[in-house]
Amino acid sequence: MAEEINTILQNILVFDIETIPDISGGRRLHGIDLADDAGVAELLQHQRRIETQGASEFLRPYLHQVVAISALWWQGDQVKLSSFGAIEDPEATLVHAFFQMIQRHAPQLVSWNGAAFDLPVLHYRAFLHGIPATRYWEQGQNEPNYRWNNYTSRYHERHLDLMDVLSAYQARNVARLQDMALLLGLPGKLGMSGAEVLNHYQQGEKQAIRQYCEVDVLNTALLHLRFELTRGHLDKLAYETCQNQLRSYLQGRDEAHIREFLDLWPENLHVAS
Repeated sequence: MAEEINTILQNILVFDIETIPDISGGRRLHGIDLADDAGVAELLQHQRRIETQGASEFLRPYLHQVVAISALWWQGDQVKLSSFGAIEDPEATLVHAFFQMIQRHAPQLVSWNGAAFDLPVLHYRAFLHGIPATRYWEQGQNEPNYRWNNYTSRYHERHLDLMDVLSAYQARNVARLQDMALLLGLPGKLGMSGAEVLNHYQQGEKQAIRQYCEVDVLNTALLHLRFELTRGHLDKLAYETCQNQLRSYLQGRDEAHIREFLDLWPENLHVAS
């Protein structure tokens, strides 16, 4: 049992990011001469609505500024939930820390919609800040085993985008993290929604954003365990053992958002015999 779990969850980094509009970048890109940051954000979103004929105000990945990166790191019988950097750290520090984690430990990345959003945002932000990410971009030139399994290929598993895989790589089939978490009986998002991150950031509530991001990571991690169960990498007993391992770890944490998540996380999620 322990050997099975250690093999499957030997070096897994379940991650998520939170972003706001890139105000300074938007000023440069569109020649906006406006001192009010909130006003610039509104103009950028308005421009996007025009671009999409009213379908969306969600900005393109290169106009997102990263304000939080959180992750759950499985290392066999060890697990750790944290956010990269300190609350006051600038974006470049957070992005650099994320890619340094990959450089040093080469974990398998697990996300929900990471291929379409989180990673492209991180690509552009690393590019803009000049942050090296040698191992992340490796395609087999220096490490031959990366030729057939690398971080940037959609169909490889160094990055496993659960939403992409479960939708059979069809945009019409995608599901929101919140919907799948609630369908499974998980707590789902707590404290805010993605659309509210900018407002919380403007009010200086960076810690609340990091906590919200960590809750998204916890939901994603539990969806990942269910995926490993359904594809036969974990049997029912190993699946329950992994959940208990995570629950025990979280019970040792004293933060309010962790306690709330534990209170809403059912002891026994339904699994067919």
